Amino acid sequence: MPDELRIFAGNSNLPLANKVASYIHQPLSDCKIKRFSDHEIFVQIDENIRGMDTFIIQSTNPPAENILEMLIMIDAAHRASARRITAVIPYFGYARADRKDQPRVSIVSKLIANMITVAGANRVILMDLHASQIQGFFDVPSDHLYSARVFNRHFLKQGLSDLVVVSPDVGSTKLARAFASKLDASLAIVDKRRPEPNRAEAMNIIGDIAGKNVIIRDDMVDTGGTIVEAAEALAAAGAKSIIACCTHAVLSGEAISRLDKSPIEKFYITDTIDNSNKNLPPKFQILSVAELLGEAIMRIHSERSVSTLFD
Repeated sequence: MPDELRIFAGNSNLPLANKVASYIHQPLSDCKIKRFSDHEIFVQIDENIRGMDTFIIQSTNPPAENILEMLIMIDAAHRASARRITAVIPYFGYARADRKDQPRVSIVSKLIANMITVAGANRVILMDLHASQIQGFFDVPSDHLYSARVFNRHFLKQGLSDLVVVSPDVGSTKLARAFASKLDASLAIVDKRRPEPNRAEAMNIIGDIAGKNVIIRDDMVDTGGTIVEAAEALAAAGAKSIIACCTHAVLSGEAISRLDKSPIEKFYITDTIDNSNKNLPPKFQILSVAELLGEAIMRIHSERSVSTLFD
């Protein structure tokens, strides 16, 4: 395997890329990425990858340069005659722009999928897409992994009782229901109204949470508005304890401060986005998806089934 497999990483999430490489027992391959004085990106692959099975790990969270950096790396690998190029995207940015729900707007997630394909990617690995139909935007094979495998294993070890899994909005109900099933917990839903983008107002709680230990499950947290509103509504309704978990911790604006002051006692996130420079409070606990991504990479390289990772 080491003679044929090469793993590269962009700058958006080097800590995760190093953990993935460690799981596979293979160091990251040499790649030079630098900025010119005008901030244009220069990429040079510093080893021979002709005929190699090449994986490029890069989350595409802001700034948008992370997307461009990934595209240039894919193009460099393509021009270096890599046998197959797989873009490993732990967090796929612009996933919320997945449809034309207003006049004269762009479907940005489709645009980015097109660019990744045109750049030369032969396959993509994604995780917990905000909208599952984005898989269909790619004209190359895609593997959509789920962080549920990581969260399920962690919370099953906790042995929590009187447990209720809560979806912070109707859109996350399917995710929360699957989580509740694995933990043998009941399900509740917070019905909210969103008067404007990035602003949510919790309205009604569907389900019994009084005196219960509550886990709020969501796929991503950006400003923290939705999950904090949900937590405040649950606390007011008599929840015994409130824990939250999400896959993609974007944490923009005042999100960290807002979450730290909320009734949420512990907030579990994954490392699909590198938040190592944000000085997260003790309330935040990070679970790694490196093993899941590493296993997917090894299975794809050896042409084995990846479907067992979806369980």
